[in-house]
Amino acid sequence: MSAAESRVDCELGEFSVSAAGDGPAIRRVIDNSHPPAATVDSGDVVAFRCPGLPLPPEATLADFEAFNTEQPHTIIGPVHVRGAEPGDTLVAEILAVRLGQSYGHTTVVRGFGLLGDEVPESFIHNFSWEEGATSVALCDGVEVPLDPFCGILGVMPAEPGPHTTLPPRANGGNIDIRHLVAGATLYLPVAVPGAGFFAGDGHGAQGDGEICISALETAVEAKIRLSVQKGRTIRQPHLSTAGPLNVDGSRGYYATTGIGPDLYECSREAVRGMVETLVSERGLLWREAYVLCSLAVDLKISEIVDAPNWVVSAYLPQSVFKD
Repeated sequence: MSAAESRVDCELGEFSVSAAGDGPAIRRVIDNSHPPAATVDSGDVVAFRCPGLPLPPEATLADFEAFNTEQPHTIIGPVHVRGAEPGDTLVAEILAVRLGQSYGHTTVVRGFGLLGDEVPESFIHNFSWEEGATSVALCDGVEVPLDPFCGILGVMPAEPGPHTTLPPRANGGNIDIRHLVAGATLYLPVAVPGAGFFAGDGHGAQGDGEICISALETAVEAKIRLSVQKGRTIRQPHLSTAGPLNVDGSRGYYATTGIGPDLYECSREAVRGMVETLVSERGLLWREAYVLCSLAVDLKISEIVDAPNWVVSAYLPQSVFKD
C-alpha cells in the first residue's frame, strides 16, 4: 500500500491519513475539486499525521526562505463523510492530539504579524524538547507549556478553488484556535457533498491571537471522530471545550491594555505594552518577548460597548517564569 492511500485497521475501525508521501492525501491549497484521500462513515475515527515546517531542527532564516512561503501550509485530506450534504453540520470530536516530533520553530518575518512593521529584522527561533515533555524553554528562566493542536481544521467551501490556506473562512481552515486540543469538539457548516474535512498546521504552543503570525510550528498527530448532524445548519464554525480555557493560571496573570476606537490598533498597543514590559522588567530581548507573546499571551476584548473607545487586554500567565 502506498503512503498516499488511507490505511484501515479493521479491529479499531480506524482510518489513517498520512503525509508520508507526496500523494493525494497531501495538499497545499483548498479546492473542492480534489478527490477524497479517504471516504468514511459517520462516526468513524480518522488519524491525521500532520507534518511541521520542512525545516531541520537547527533551522536558519535562509532555510525558511527556501521553501514556498506563498503556500505555507501542508493540509491532510480531504476526507469525505458518507451522508454529509450542504446544510448539515459536520462534528469533529478531537479524541487525542500528540506531538509528532521533538522540535519546532517560530518564525518572525518583518512586515507580517501584529507588530510586523516594528520588527527590526526577520528571524527564526528554534525549539527542542525531550519526549514526554510538558513545556519547552524559550530562554533562561522562561518556559512555555506544550499543548498541541491543529491550527487548520475545516471542510471544503462551496466556491470553486484553488484557495490559499492562509486566511480562515466560514468553512474553517486556518482558524488557529488553541482550545481545539484533545477533548474539544468542532462543528463545521457542510457546503459540499461529503463535507471534505481536512487538517494541518501543527502547533505545539500558541496564545490567543498567534500574535507574530507563527505559533510553535511542529508536527502533530490527531485522532478525530467525524460525524454528521443532519438538518442542523450553522453559518460559521462553533466549538465546545473539554475544560478551562487556560493551560496554567495557578500563579495569576500580568496584563497590558490597548484602548481606542480600533480593535486592531488596540490589540497592537496591548502587545506593544507587553513586549516593552518584558524587556524592561524581565530583561528579555525584544525578539524573545515578541515570540513569548505569540506562544503564551491571550488577547481578550475586555470592553466593546462604551463608544467611542474599546479595550483589548493582553494576558500573560505568570507560570511561564521559573523564578
